[in-house]
Amino acid sequence: MTTQELHDFVLSNSENISSSIVTSYVDRDFPCFEVKKENILEVMKHFKESTELSFGFLTTCCAMHFPEQGDKEFGMVYHLHNMQANTRIRVKTFFPKSDLKISSLVSLWPSANWMERQEFDFFGVQFQGHPDLRRILNMDEMNYFPMRKEYPLEDAGRDDKQDKYFGR
Repeated sequence: MTTQELHDFVLSNSENISSSIVTSYVDRDFPCFEVKKENILEVMKHFKESTELSFGFLTTCCAMHFPEQGDKEFGMVYHLHNMQANTRIRVKTFFPKSDLKISSLVSLWPSANWMERQEFDFFGVQFQGHPDLRRILNMDEMNYFPMRKEYPLEDAGRDDKQDKYFGR
């Protein structure tokens, strides 16, 4: 099955959640589905429990920060894997800085526990329904989230390094 065929197959087997899918496309050989944040748990449950799709393995759960994108300033990316068919998809959702709350996926994938804690620790995403949401890698005393693009990468006094060279 080609990537485009997988993309179309997933869409054809997702009519009951079609109103939750904002857009879908193929990017770098990956079928991608952008979904509404408020429906992320329902969509992921469908992708996992649908007998036709069976994306039973959560490979990745990571946050993103795009300061220049307004209402889509923060986002989450999830990679799901169907081990039997050896197929993978990418699911994304976006939200503004003013609303960093999203449903936890720990009820579907217990392995999401530590992944979500990491994204809370580095980006400040609040996972609603998470059983133990606290810092996992940084000190509890930290009052900021180091992976947000809110801080300069280098000393402002240096003129030999510019943020544009580091994705800023």
